Amino acid sequence: MNLEGLKPIVEGLGVVGSPLVMAGPCSAETEEQTLSTARQLAMSGVKVFRAGIWKPRTKPGGFEGIGKEGLQWLRRVKEETGMLVATEVATRRHVEEALEAGIDILWIGARTSANPFAVQEISDALKESGADVAVLVKNPVNPDLELWIGALERIYNAGIRRLGAIHRGFSFYGKSIYRNPPQWHIPIELHRRLPDLPIVCDPSHMGGKRELIAPLSQQALDMKFTGLMIECHCSPDEAWSDKNQQITPEIFKIILSSLVLRNSEQNTESLQALRQQIDRIDTELLDLYNKRMQVSREIGKYKKEHSMPVVQENRYDDLIKSRVSAAVQMGMSADFMKTVLQAIHEESVRQQIEILNQN
Repeated sequence: MNLEGLKPIVEGLGVVGSPLVMAGPCSAETEEQTLSTARQLAMSGVKVFRAGIWKPRTKPGGFEGIGKEGLQWLRRVKEETGMLVATEVATRRHVEEALEAGIDILWIGARTSANPFAVQEISDALKESGADVAVLVKNPVNPDLELWIGALERIYNAGIRRLGAIHRGFSFYGKSIYRNPPQWHIPIELHRRLPDLPIVCDPSHMGGKRELIAPLSQQALDMKFTGLMIECHCSPDEAWSDKNQQITPEIFKIILSSLVLRNSEQNTESLQALRQQIDRIDTELLDLYNKRMQVSREIGKYKKEHSMPVVQENRYDDLIKSRVSAAVQMGMSADFMKTVLQAIHEESVRQQIEILNQN
C-alpha cells in the first residue's frame, strides 16, 4: 500500500537543513515543571513541545501519568510560548480528550502500536473526529516491520495525512549498551517501502542513557531522518519517570548546536568510481557464495551416503569463533560477522537438507 498525499508533520520543518525537533519531559509531572521546561526549550528555538500525559507502565504501582489535568498545562505551554504541543495516546478516550484540549500532534507508543485492536480504536476515534491532527506511530516493541506498517496504514485509512513514524529502537533480551537497540536496517527498509513517510528518531528511548543521545541523534541525521524527539526535563535527576535518559534544556541546546547536517544535494560524481568498485566486489561475492553453496551440496551428498546428521555443532561453533575473530582484527564488528555467518550457515543447512530429501 502506498501512503499517497501525505503532508508535512509541521509546515516548514522536517526538510533538508531544517529537521523537525520535538523536545520535552518524559512526563508532565507538575504545572511548574512543565512550564519551566517549556520556557527554556522555547528560548532554544524548539517548535514542538512533547510531554507524556498518560504513561503505560510495565508493572502496576508506578507513576502512570498525571492524566487529563496535564492537558491544560500543555494548552498553557502553547499559549505562552507559541510552540506546538504533542502527547501520547493509547485509547479512544485519550484521543477525544487530547483533541478537545487542542493538542497538535499525537503519537502512538511502542506498546500500543503492537496491538492492532488498540490502533484500530484510535483510528476510529480519529476518523469520527474529523480533526486535521498530526499523528506519529512509534515502532512496535519487537522488530516487526509489517506490524509497524500495519499500524501506519490503519491511521492513514482514518483520513490522517499528516502522518509519520518514530523509530525508538526495539526490545532486546540480553546485554546491550542500548536500552532498545536501533536495528537501523528496519527503519531503512520502512523508508524504502514508504519513501514519502517522515521518520523521526527517538534517541532517548533508544539509548536509555543521557550520554548516548548525541551520537544516536547524529547517526539518525546522517541517515536523513526527518527529525528527532528528545526527552528534556528542567531537573532530570528528580524526574518521576525515565530520569536516566532525560537531559536538561541547557545540555539539549549544546547537543543541538553540535549536530552536523549533511548536504544531501552535494554532487556525487566523484563517488562514481568507488561505487562501481563496490558493484564489482558484490558481483564477486555472489559468485563466491554460489561456489560455497555448491561445496555445501557436495557435503550434503556425502552426509546422505554415510547417514550423517546435517548439523554438526562443534564444527559450526569453531567456525564462528575463528571467522569472527579474524573479522574483528580486520576492523569489522563481531555482530556484523556473526549475522553474515549465521545467514550463510542457514542457507548451507537448507541446501543440504534439500539433498537429503531427494529420492
